[in-house]
Amino acid sequence: MKARFQYRFYPTIQQRQSLAQLFGCVRVVWNDALTQSKSEKYPGYKTLSKSLTLSKKTEERAWLNDVSSVPLQQSLKQLDVAYKNYFDSLKGKRKGKKIGQPRFKKKTNSQSATFVKSGFSIKGESVYMAKIGNVNPIWSRQLPSDPSSPAAIKDCANRYFLSFVVEINSDIVEAKNHSIGIDLGIKTFAVMSDGTSAKSPRYKQLDRKIRRLQRKLARQPKDSKRRNKTRIQIAKLHNQIADTRKDFLHKLSTKIVRDNQVIVLEDLNVSGMVKNRKLARVISQQGWYKFRALCEAKSEKFGREFRVISRWEPTSQICSNCGFRWGKLDLKIRSVQCLNCGIEHDRDENAAKNINKVGIGHCHDSKRTQREGKTTCGTSR
Repeated sequence: MKARFQYRFYPTIQQRQSLAQLFGCVRVVWNDALTQSKSEKYPGYKTLSKSLTLSKKTEERAWLNDVSSVPLQQSLKQLDVAYKNYFDSLKGKRKGKKIGQPRFKKKTNSQSATFVKSGFSIKGESVYMAKIGNVNPIWSRQLPSDPSSPAAIKDCANRYFLSFVVEINSDIVEAKNHSIGIDLGIKTFAVMSDGTSAKSPRYKQLDRKIRRLQRKLARQPKDSKRRNKTRIQIAKLHNQIADTRKDFLHKLSTKIVRDNQVIVLEDLNVSGMVKNRKLARVISQQGWYKFRALCEAKSEKFGREFRVISRWEPTSQICSNCGFRWGKLDLKIRSVQCLNCGIEHDRDENAAKNINKVGIGHCHDSKRTQREGKTTCGTSR
């Protein structure tokens, strides 16, 4: 099983200049190859590699020889993979949504350069990269095995990272509980079937700062120093939100997967939910899909079973105790009392219990849910 380990590093002034030159060369090679591919039928990696070798001999692209050739070749290989995924998506060989054609790289976006074993080496606490020199990343944790294909990354906020792909073994730990159902929400990010819950981090204050700076950015002339300064400020705030969300999702998913043998989630129609203009921004900030991906990956790592139930299961319309079906409820109704058994349920916790039941194979009793009856509803206090 492969995993990615990322470490931040602080290059010297000379190394920053060398990295900027490397990122620029990688970007130019990608864009040149993409231009050639769009003007005619995609020629393939070998033809593009020959074109790169010939272009280095010209006066216009002679400066490509000043950087390591390894990241330049890796850029062409990545373009080849991108086109392969695009063609497989068109033919229906690739699962998921349709993938568009590769796009041109911009100078203001995140920059990266990928090395292979011939272009880097780890010497003690330092990492040597060809024609860059030795950099000292902050080793927050040790690499479990020898890395392959490390990448130097510079994000939009001018932060530098080293990203390693390593092989890891499954860490099987005995679970405390048999199964757990999770109902995802907005204000309360996750309500579990065991009665626990996890509140979502608040991004409102940072979001207000981003909106204010975006209005300021719109008034500033393009290619000005002040506009570039504002752009970096916005990128730093976006990174702060992303880092907060990533930390929260990693800690929550690790705790859930460690403690439970079977993890059950509901298949949410996120693309349809974000069409609601009043909730689109808040829903997008939650990271529901990221949480699902983390739970699925960590379930494989810890030897757990990950299940997803259908989005059409009426989990919020059925009593988790007796199975009586009361029908659809308005979103403002947060608690429901079932007159069939007399138990009052929290809306989200009841849905989480139903998700858990359906996930482990206890389907709803259709005969009981079709009985006539009434329920009393209560609003949130």
